[in-house]
Amino acid sequence: HVQLVESGGGSVQAGGSLRLSCAASGYTYSSNCMGWFCQAPGKEREGVAAIDSDGSTSYADFVQGRFTISKDNAKNTLYLQMNNLKPDDTGMYYCTAGGFWAERPMAADFEYWGQGTQVTV
Repeated sequence: HVQLVESGGGSVQAGGSLRLSCAASGYTYSSNCMGWFCQAPGKEREGVAAIDSDGSTSYADFVQGRFTISKDNAKNTLYLQMNNLKPDDTGMYYCTAGGFWAERPMAADFEYWGQGTQVTV
């Protein structure tokens, strides 16, 4: 049974920072692609960043240079450091695993999802 549990969301002023965490269990954490998606009200879930089993990272253009994805294999935890937050970054952020990051990432490409954590800027 795969479980992904996000934490770290909240309300922050524009220009501020947040660090999201995703604790994974029941999953071969270190050998698969994991990522973060964001869903704003009335919009589709949108890929934010991903990290592959070899540690290589990918980012959506709109977060490039502001967000950093990382993972701690020993703790089975995925992170998303978000700096210089903007009002457009507001949304529910979901941790995901068991998929791949395409040139145009889609939620349908990932199998496992957390319940989400709200970020409001």
